[in-house]
Amino acid sequence: MTIRAKLYAAIALTIIGPLVTIAVALQGQADLGDRFDDVQERASHEALARELKFGVTDVNGWQTAYGYDDGRSRPVFERSVAAFRADLRTAREQLTDGAEVDLLRRLSEEFGEFLELDVVAYRALQEGREQVTKRIFLGPELVRFESMARIAEDLARYERRRAAATERAFDDARDDARKRLIAVALGAGLVIVLLLVTAWDVARLALERDRR
Repeated sequence: MTIRAKLYAAIALTIIGPLVTIAVALQGQADLGDRFDDVQERASHEALARELKFGVTDVNGWQTAYGYDDGRSRPVFERSVAAFRADLRTAREQLTDGAEVDLLRRLSEEFGEFLELDVVAYRALQEGREQVTKRIFLGPELVRFESMARIAEDLARYERRRAAATERAFDDARDDARKRLIAVALGAGLVIVLLLVTAWDVARLALERDRR
């Protein structure tokens, strides 16, 4: 390769190198940004699933409490029910794939049956039939609670798996971005070597001309 050709190549690489570096860096940042958004979304879904799981237990606990304290805890139970309903609405808005929709549908159905039985149990308590209330709570209501808890756990486990997969995808994207940047850095190193060789050739040629 002639000195002129080397010089042209060095100039071209000097221009192209920074452009390639910037393009690779921007693409890597965009990919990581998208993956990070996915990680945040999945973490939010996992937190919502855990909230539903906690809500199931909270509702059942306060129902049992008002059944054994002559209804004094009923207002707390009603607030717990309202909070669980709000979480269910949020979950139906945010969790929209097939498996999530099916689990939420089943959870909503079980919760509806749970509340229908609660109406009967509370009426019996108001009428002074405490034993009927307790039999409902320890019988069919306990079955409903166990079913809701099982579904909520299935949903939480599903969201944990998806969150873990998203985190792995983020780690892979980060590794790919690092590898691309290393490749670009090596290319930049070659450009520097080429520039040094070209500079040496130009200097050598100038010295040879001075000697003539």
